[in-house]
Amino acid sequence: MFVLGSLAEALFSETVRSPVLHASLAGTASAALAWRRRYPLSVAAAVMASNIAINPEGQFSTLLAMVLVSFTLGAELDPPRSWFGLGLVSVPFITAMVLDGLEPSDVGAALVFLAGPWGVGVTVRQRTARAAEAIDRAAQLERERDAENAAAAAQERVRIARELHDIVSHSISVVTIQTQTVRRRLRPEQTQEARDLAAVETTARQALAEMRRLFGVLRAEGESPSLTPQPGLGELDRLLEHVRAAGLPVDLSVTGERIELPPGVDLAAYRIVQEGLTNALRHASAERASVALLYKPTAVEITVDDNGVGPRENGDGGHGLMGIRERVALYGGAVDFGPAPGRGARLHARLPVREFG
Repeated sequence: MFVLGSLAEALFSETVRSPVLHASLAGTASAALAWRRRYPLSVAAAVMASNIAINPEGQFSTLLAMVLVSFTLGAELDPPRSWFGLGLVSVPFITAMVLDGLEPSDVGAALVFLAGPWGVGVTVRQRTARAAEAIDRAAQLERERDAENAAAAAQERVRIARELHDIVSHSISVVTIQTQTVRRRLRPEQTQEARDLAAVETTARQALAEMRRLFGVLRAEGESPSLTPQPGLGELDRLLEHVRAAGLPVDLSVTGERIELPPGVDLAAYRIVQEGLTNALRHASAERASVALLYKPTAVEITVDDNGVGPRENGDGGHGLMGIRERVALYGGAVDFGPAPGRGARLHARLPVREFG
């Protein structure tokens, strides 16, 4: 646009003294505006030189080009280079005015056409920098949160693996003992059966040894294997008593015919109730909570309600809920954490049991 304007001035303006000189200088300076962001000082110098040479009276488009480069100097350059750029365009401009006979209005013109756009550019640059910093901070916080969540998820998986290690190790020990007992009850002529059971016993002992090595990988420094059996819903009454003693009244309802749960599912169900009540007691400021167990032939459903502040003010359950999601996903179940009817939060989970029975 500036190039076309310069050429039109050279061809049609009666005040142009030399159309060829005007077209060459003004056209070249206008074309240089395309690189003003990449080379702001060089382009500013070119535009200023062409303006002084062909437009001392400020009649042509080179003056508008100076306005544009003044803005660019403020927007693209950091101090002190931006200050140098302002001087680069304003000093020759004012000097030319002084030599031509400075008028008070000329100072106002310099402020309006040069210092004003430069100041607007500085403001734009500062706001852009602040916005970029805010975006960088938000991105850094998101990266830190993602890293924290990943570390927490890894810790939860290790914790789950330790607990399942205890369950599996106990099961393998039972298999070993029962196999040994049956083998010793065999009659002398049942040599093949004895060899088969001995092979099963050997395999079970090897598996148990490998499980102990696995625990060595999972355990923290100085940690020893737990001698306490992993809890299940059979210990739920004791858990509720602890929560009530801590000051949170809890109601329990059980629907359906109780079924025997596999040890891992039983542990997961217990941890779900434990996490729901811990959230209600420590984070939700609840005054009351309830636990509902629904036994089905192929699944068990656990619901923990409280009348606390609810998930919107209380967050999404934090790392505890992350661990619950890991446990439920391990058994192909589903978990949901959201508002309870009326007020508070609800933790609901469904654990299939058929394929593990």
